[in-house]
Amino acid sequence: MADGDWWFDLETKQAVQDSKAGKAADRLGPYPTREDAERALDKVQQRNEAADSWDDD
Repeated sequence: MADGDWWFDLETKQAVQDSKAGKAADRLGPYPTREDAERALDKVQQRNEAADSWDDD
């Protein structure tokens, strides 16, 4: 991991830095910036919608 990585904590619903990241099972990332981590759930939703559309084929 690089210094300054950011994570999205699924328990607190907040972007956190490495030093404050909780259990691996409770986080998404790492992300290079806080803003990227804050958009983690949006990215997951977009990927899920894209995967759902594959099922329609």
